[in-house]
Amino acid sequence: MTSLADLSVGQSARIRLVHGVDDVSVRLLEMGLTPGATVLLLGKAPLGDPLEFEVRGYRLSIRRSEATRVEIE
Repeated sequence: MTSLADLSVGQSARIRLVHGVDDVSVRLLEMGLTPGATVLLLGKAPLGDPLEFEVRGYRLSIRRSEATRVEIE
């Protein structure tokens, strides 16, 4: 499985699936990380966490552990 955490800066991908049924995965879906959405990795913090993405016309920062839950194609 390839996840959002595996992207390089400047790389884009399409979301395939958000894994999990807990509060974190529900919140990721609410923030627009839904299947079919295209995301672009804009940057990473110096230590690699958090990650900044552009999705649906806005910027979103999430932790690397959360990004690993989002499967991409």
